[in-house]
Amino acid sequence: NNIEELHRTLGIPESYATDYALPLHTEEQDLIEIGNDIYDRPQLLFSKVANQWYEMRELAKKDKIDLHIVSAFRSVEYQANIVRRKLEKGLKLSDILRVSAAPGYSEHHTGCALDLTTTDVDVLSEDFDQTEAFEWLQQNGGYYGFKLSYPKNLKSKMIYEPWHWACLYTAT
Repeated sequence: NNIEELHRTLGIPESYATDYALPLHTEEQDLIEIGNDIYDRPQLLFSKVANQWYEMRELAKKDKIDLHIVSAFRSVEYQANIVRRKLEKGLKLSDILRVSAAPGYSEHHTGCALDLTTTDVDVLSEDFDQTEAFEWLQQNGGYYGFKLSYPKNLKSKMIYEPWHWACLYTAT
């Protein structure tokens, strides 16, 4: 299959899914634009999750919490290019795979995951968990179906990512 071939070309071991305890995700096609990220790139989410994001962000604003998108939907090919760029910079594949899921295994493929940031914190930093935004997300994210995907002490080789939140879509 295409994912297996892509993994072979990137040098990702066949045992990746088991080693990292991550499920294979299909690439969502029903996507809508949700505005731009902090780098002014247009971002997409699964259409049925976009409203949950909008509502959550608006409630956060009412509570004086600024939530900004770093990244939303990513295609399998985009994820592969992230790995390629890091390999070209000389990073070890094992180090790359601790911070970037292998193509096919990223929650970003589902169109239901967001990497978030707020003011006064470095982007994609563990320090995000020291912000009022993170505290707010922990208290309110679940109401909109969003959960922290990679908490501390996760039984996976993935690093702790306090900025990565995914929505478990449920039809309403």
